[in-house]
Amino acid sequence: MKDGGHTLTADLLLQAYQIGVFPMSEGRNDPDVFWVDPRMRGVFPLDGFRISRSLARTMRRGHFTVTVDHAFADVVRGCADREETWINDTIFQLYEELHHAGFGHAVEVWEGPRLVGGVYGVAIGAAFFGESMFSRATDASKVALAYLIDHLRLGGYQLFDTQFITPHLARLGAVEIPRDHYRAMLVDALSKEASFGRPGPIPSAQDVIQRNAQTS
Repeated sequence: MKDGGHTLTADLLLQAYQIGVFPMSEGRNDPDVFWVDPRMRGVFPLDGFRISRSLARTMRRGHFTVTVDHAFADVVRGCADREETWINDTIFQLYEELHHAGFGHAVEVWEGPRLVGGVYGVAIGAAFFGESMFSRATDASKVALAYLIDHLRLGGYQLFDTQFITPHLARLGAVEIPRDHYRAMLVDALSKEASFGRPGPIPSAQDVIQRNAQTS
């Protein structure tokens, strides 16, 4: 399914997520957007992420700083900053609109003043739809994912949709499920409430590691 960039709106995008489809483009210079509804869907069980010993050491070392919703647009730019990307100008603008409307969220990882990793997605009900992540330093995207999953657990989310599954995500605990199973989980999650914007400071690395050990 294709949709000219001028007809696609943020509201339509939210409706698409709620019926289980998501947008992609053939490339950054292709103005068209098409809808994707995979036969097999990638999901991340919120109790399935494993913080390895090496990742825990990296987190405890303290040379990364983590923020939430501090630099959403920069995270999307980081995700698009690769040779081949499905994020064209239309998609970039729509996710910025979703962020300003309170649906688009990001976790950012910093090394000093430099943004070195992050992950972003869309939250509706108790479902979080992960869109993309990037890394410019060793383990930066894994740190972002660890903090995101901790944030989702604390906020009451029950579905973390990764859309597709990659060998990297599979090693971290993501799994594939059939479309019908995914849609049943989606309907249930959309009927629940969760909060991405929990008040309070960013948890320490040790808190994230300890909670992960208790739930995984």
